[in-house]
Amino acid sequence: MLYGGIEAGGTKFVCGISNEDLTIIKRVSFPTTTPQETLPKVIHFFQEYQAELAGIGVGAFGPIDVNQDSATYGFITSTPKLAWQNFDFVGTLQKALAVPIAFTTDVNSACYGEYIAGSGQKVKSLVYYTIGTGVGGGAVVDGKFLAGFSHPEMGHMLMQSHPADHFEGNCPFHGNCLEGLASGPAIEKRLQAKAQTLAPTDPYWQIEADYIAQCVYNTTLMFAPDRIILGGGVMKQTQLLPLIKDAFLDKLKNYVAIPPIDEYLKTPGLKDDAGLTGCLALARDLAK
Repeated sequence: MLYGGIEAGGTKFVCGISNEDLTIIKRVSFPTTTPQETLPKVIHFFQEYQAELAGIGVGAFGPIDVNQDSATYGFITSTPKLAWQNFDFVGTLQKALAVPIAFTTDVNSACYGEYIAGSGQKVKSLVYYTIGTGVGGGAVVDGKFLAGFSHPEMGHMLMQSHPADHFEGNCPFHGNCLEGLASGPAIEKRLQAKAQTLAPTDPYWQIEADYIAQCVYNTTLMFAPDRIILGGGVMKQTQLLPLIKDAFLDKLKNYVAIPPIDEYLKTPGLKDDAGLTGCLALARDLAK
């Protein structure tokens, strides 16, 4: 029995096939252009395995409709990507492949991957943030995603501007939200330079750490999770995590007792495979 995964990101789709223990047997990627161009490539990839395919897990950029009682369940909804707005993603896949499909956000799938096989193993509650082209958050509690009328949009929590930062924010909806201030495009627009080109000692990293520490502080006091994982392209700057830990502890001021800081705040154990692994794990869950 084989399982399929689709990490449907804003830049590229990563598709994979795994066996029962989630070992990835084959992986391909396609640019995210339009549904008419991208989906036929995705469907063609899975058709080769259709006879053995028990299910597919999808983690998609959003916003998406994850409410199974909704008439638009499985749709990508109000995304800035115009070609994908109000697109029936799950319905299109099911019509072509006729297999069960699990559907969640891309950051939820990364969170689940880390929960099952990465830095979130052996904890009951986990929150995962991706800080990259966009910023998003997902949470797993006792193996279930945290959700209500929809999925969380943690990347749009509002921030207090750092005293040394006069950037108004890059988010077209909220300006000075976490994504608007701390995402990769926000860094580039503010400094006219990509994050990866900045020196590890650049003073800007203190500002970036402050915003992410605010996020960790808010998350800690709202959810009290067992662990928080910080992933995404911006977090590949290895100097950043120690700065975030220091800034977070300074903001918390021992108000609540937390696990040891090096256990509480981590980067992804699965690195760039977190999202696809989570999708494959969701597909495996469908067969249980």
